[in-house]
Amino acid sequence: MKITEQIKQPIAYEMELFEQKFLLSMSSKVALLNRITHYIVNRKGKQMRPMFVFLVAKMVDNGQVSERTYRGASVIELIHTATLVHDDVVDDSNRRRGFFSVNALWKNKIAVLIGDFLLSKGLLLSIDNNDFDLLKIISVAVREMSEGELLQIEKARQLDITEDIYYEIIRQKTATLIAACCSLGAASVKPNSDHVESMRKFGELIGMAFQIKDDLFDYGDEAIGKPTGIDIKEQKMTLPLIHVLNTCSKKEKSWLINSIKRHNKDKKRVKEVIAFVKDNNGLDYATNKMKQFQGEALEILHTYPDSQYKTSLELMVNYVIDRKK
Repeated sequence: MKITEQIKQPIAYEMELFEQKFLLSMSSKVALLNRITHYIVNRKGKQMRPMFVFLVAKMVDNGQVSERTYRGASVIELIHTATLVHDDVVDDSNRRRGFFSVNALWKNKIAVLIGDFLLSKGLLLSIDNNDFDLLKIISVAVREMSEGELLQIEKARQLDITEDIYYEIIRQKTATLIAACCSLGAASVKPNSDHVESMRKFGELIGMAFQIKDDLFDYGDEAIGKPTGIDIKEQKMTLPLIHVLNTCSKKEKSWLINSIKRHNKDKKRVKEVIAFVKDNNGLDYATNKMKQFQGEALEILHTYPDSQYKTSLELMVNYVIDRKK
């Protein structure tokens, strides 16, 4: 059995019901809108976000979920999907998970409007049901994701990212959404409890480990759907590179920065940069940091009583580290 199927087992019924509710939450009287939202739903990924919501809810409330849990999972997916549709427009990307992106098929104007529509659907789903605590969690996440993206753009221009700034960028850009999923799951069944904050922290730590794993893929040899060296070509400062920049000699540092700023499209030079980062312990350092975040996430999980939901969440934490793409 695939690891993702194993993780999903204790929430298989909820995930099936969620898919129906999620499609309903996207419905509209406009035929074009329905055609596009069906296209999006039929090309879904692993659905890790709703899985986090349901597993956390069931772990903190003895296997129970509520209608609020389904709404929380739907809001997260609606708003996350909206940000992906907008991202593809911003990045001028024609592909998403191996399929044509919305903007590639229906052009930018429609893609932006679809993103806006999904965003408003998510907000209204919470407001119409007085789920203001859930709405606050997701709104904070959206604000932080936008700030993280802008901070990364600002820093990429100067290539002056310290390790602390890097952690702040990935916390906002990546970890904040997984943190929102986990705190939403807890808040949907145990509002105003300590579980909401402890699960938020748990999700944040997994998100940090998840992003460092993504950084490491840029230096790997495995086929992961992302060509190696792409972060360097895009002048993205990732942890292996930041560590090496902070520990190498002045001469090596200026060669590295010059390579990234002026020769980032030169395949031979990008390969040299990758080799240099590997030879100077950049990957080992990043791997150790990733495992540190993983360990802290598992520590929080171990404060909860044993259950099949806790076991699935442990598998999820380990899957984030061990995945091949």
